Amino acid sequence: MFDKAPMYRLYIFIKRTYVVLLFLLLEIAALNRYASSTAYTQAKILARATAVTGAVSGAVTDVEHYFSLASENAMLTERLAAIETRLAAMAEAERGTAAMSIEDLLAADSLSADWSQYQFYTARVISSSTDKSRNFVAIDKGIADGIREDMAVVTPDMKLIGYIVACSERYSVVLPLLNTTFRVGGRLADGNHFGSVSWDARSPYYVTLGELSKYADISRGAAVTVYSERFPEGILIGHVEDYSLNSAETAYSARLKVAADMSSIYNVIIIENTHYGEVESLLDEAGKRYN
Repeated sequence: MFDKAPMYRLYIFIKRTYVVLLFLLLEIAALNRYASSTAYTQAKILARATAVTGAVSGAVTDVEHYFSLASENAMLTERLAAIETRLAAMAEAERGTAAMSIEDLLAADSLSADWSQYQFYTARVISSSTDKSRNFVAIDKGIADGIREDMAVVTPDMKLIGYIVACSERYSVVLPLLNTTFRVGGRLADGNHFGSVSWDARSPYYVTLGELSKYADISRGAAVTVYSERFPEGILIGHVEDYSLNSAETAYSARLKVAADMSSIYNVIIIENTHYGEVESLLDEAGKRYN
């Protein structure tokens, strides 16, 4: 004979706790709705979650990247060599100032002036993704380390990754190039024409440079660098694979091969433009005054 006792006990349990269960279900639905509302909200929630899981993720990533240390060290050594060469050139220019022409002096000044307003930090990636339309990257430095929102993030060989959008005390979240909400100016490295770079979520290896003047001298293989106050000049985004004029024949749209391998980033450099806040404040003030 069918035993009705378990069903009766389940009925009694639900009757006694249905208010709590209903509350929990509504809370879960509300949190899920909130979490998926905007990219900014997703970044904030990810920053909080990263603060909890960061230590575990960091340990796992250390193991995963153990065998890639040799190649990473080689790349960092090459970067150090380039910096040392730059410093040597600056020192040589300083020693020869007395005999230099005005053109030489301007060239020597440019060696140090271009990057003088920037501060550099290093960090490691503890989690990242490339298979979503809104990807994020978490790193192991935060407010306690001097990291703030809007700082640029690049690879050790100065290729674009993204910029900081959320921070906790010890961790930060990066909005990377491979996120459909990401936008940045891109300039042809061999000229002054620029456009807007975005990602359509079709491939983690390609992004689009749009709104590029039809008068631009564009060609396949041309390098495209970042054109933004957040970044120093010369940060590489990628190279032109193909391009075409729009239907009105007023602007080019180009397909870029992304320079950085976004699926294997580990060591990163964080760059702070110490003038960034000043520039943004002036732009906001001008916008309020003349709009």
